[in-house]
Amino acid sequence: MPIDTLRRIARYLTGLAAAVLVTAPAVAQSPAPDVVALVGGAVVDVENGRVIEDAVVVIEGERIVQLGPRGRLQPPPGARIVPVDGRWLIPGLMNMHVHFGLKLPGTAGAELQNETDAQQALRMAHNARLSLRAGVTSVRLVSEIHGNDFALRRAIDRGEAVGPRIETAGELIVPTGGHGFLEVDGPYAFAQAARRQISQGASWIKIAISGGISDTHGAIAAAPITNDELSVLIDVAHRNGVRVTAHNGSPEAAMQALTYGIDGFEHGYHLTEPVLRRMAKDKVWLVPTIVVSQPGARAFYQRIGSPDWYLQRVDSVGRDHWAMLQSAIRLGVPIALGTDQFPFEDNEGTTATVREAELYVDAGMTPLQALQAATIQPARMMRRDADIGSIAVGKYADIVLVDADPTRDIRALRSIDFVMKGGQVVRDDHGLSGQVR
Repeated sequence: MPIDTLRRIARYLTGLAAAVLVTAPAVAQSPAPDVVALVGGAVVDVENGRVIEDAVVVIEGERIVQLGPRGRLQPPPGARIVPVDGRWLIPGLMNMHVHFGLKLPGTAGAELQNETDAQQALRMAHNARLSLRAGVTSVRLVSEIHGNDFALRRAIDRGEAVGPRIETAGELIVPTGGHGFLEVDGPYAFAQAARRQISQGASWIKIAISGGISDTHGAIAAAPITNDELSVLIDVAHRNGVRVTAHNGSPEAAMQALTYGIDGFEHGYHLTEPVLRRMAKDKVWLVPTIVVSQPGARAFYQRIGSPDWYLQRVDSVGRDHWAMLQSAIRLGVPIALGTDQFPFEDNEGTTATVREAELYVDAGMTPLQALQAATIQPARMMRRDADIGSIAVGKYADIVLVDADPTRDIRALRSIDFVMKGGQVVRDDHGLSGQVR
């Protein structure tokens, strides 16, 4: 072929390739995640109480990628700088006994009796947002109805609603006449009820193995579930990799449940030293919810118009509940913070979550232990400590700021005014995240 012809073909192919490059759509590129650096604060290591002074915390997207003192670590070029000089950085708080759809006996509860599922879901979303703004970045829901908790969790995970990370037990499973709404009888009915909750996405199963304060019937110290019912339910849950916790105030019911491998107890109003020693030995979790039985909750009960009979039942457990908590701390029972009030609810001048932690110190914990009960201990209980519960490289950037060292004075938690969840600032009272320098 003549050389001129070859040259013309080459020129044609070159032009065609250039045209293709110009007109072909660009390959979609995912935007680089935002890089944020919190600079100048003191980072508390809740695992051991050590503090990194004048620290730099580098966050890329949702997770922490670098952490160290400013003398050895500088923010990467282009990072958005958030100056937090003079502040203390701790992990987001966790509350392990929450009902976002809470209805208690009294005037406020009566007003919600005809609430539709849609109305309740919206109310729950509102309570979730307020909880997150109060510094609670993870919760465990321990009895909601009609799958509203699963819907809320999905909405938050998809970014359609604002709230904390959620683990949930679905509906509370009880024997007929028990402390709850999902009533079943017989071992196979208990098994089926547990499987239904798990199929919807429950990461815990909750049962009521004694009466409760809000019941007009049934003794708090009773043990109404049979051995077969209890053993089969726990077995089914464990076969599915799901843990079981129990509403309980009864020593007799506690020993029964411990025999079959229960993972935790809520409240524990009347638990005795033999029970607590067994819990410490078997590493069974206690979520005390001490705020609900102590004097500080009186203002809350007045706000919701609690009837006299309810207040009498609260009074009937308060002294035993406090003594139980003191014994549990002394004996080394693993404790994770939970309130049974809304996490943000006012209690003696602070939130119920913070007040719960303060009461742990009053009952015998060190401030560090109380902080751990509000952070790393719940993460361990949920088996999520690889992702949450402390400020560490690789974990989600769930971080709150306080004005003083909470390992010296737990009341420092009252000063929370900055909240970050997964690298996103959800509360910033002083505009720190808008100061770029």
